[in-house]
Amino acid sequence: MAAEKRLVILISGRGSNMEAIVRAQIPGATVAAVISNRPDAAGLRFAQQHGIATEVVDHKAFPTRDAFDKMLAERIDHYRPDLVVLAGFMRILGEAFVRRYEGRMMNIHPSLLPAFPGLHTHERAIAEGCRVHGATVHFVTPALDHGPIIIQAAVPVLPEDTPETLAARVLREEHRIYPQAIHWFVEGRISLTPEGRVVVAQARFPDTALHVPATTEREEAHV
Repeated sequence: MAAEKRLVILISGRGSNMEAIVRAQIPGATVAAVISNRPDAAGLRFAQQHGIATEVVDHKAFPTRDAFDKMLAERIDHYRPDLVVLAGFMRILGEAFVRRYEGRMMNIHPSLLPAFPGLHTHERAIAEGCRVHGATVHFVTPALDHGPIIIQAAVPVLPEDTPETLAARVLREEHRIYPQAIHWFVEGRISLTPEGRVVVAQARFPDTALHVPATTEREEAHV
């Protein structure tokens, strides 16, 4: 029997995507640790309640970004992860850090990349008159929000939408596609072409092997 793939999840706040991943109980995967750069991150309590090791590497305690990145990498490596998962981790990571985990670090972004990298994606989608919006899971590269795309999900932008209502609709999809992408990784079905595009062998979505509990109205209000 193959050993379970070990995940380390990085959060900065409540970590609702982290919760979705834990609750999905992805076959062949175990969450080895949840690490936050903020000591008050609410997601740490959820992880502790589920018997998951937690740590804080407070970025404010380090004089430079590089010093923070080095300590964060040291704590991540302590758990011997096969995959590093960014789940609402609100820090830009340096190139050396990203290269260290190249091909085994994922992020989820609340837009249909390459549209709207960076912040305030829902406001920007509405301002631009978009008819569809969504979320993207991608591998992390030094170029912010421009890594190879693994999976996307689209939602309609309604005439009456506010950034908050659109964000809630997108978040429901985030909670579905992030566990899916991780499941594909764990099963060894993800590969990269020479051009840097992701190919998923025998992709199924939704995957019947996964159970992702429905998002509650309360959960939709927070990332």
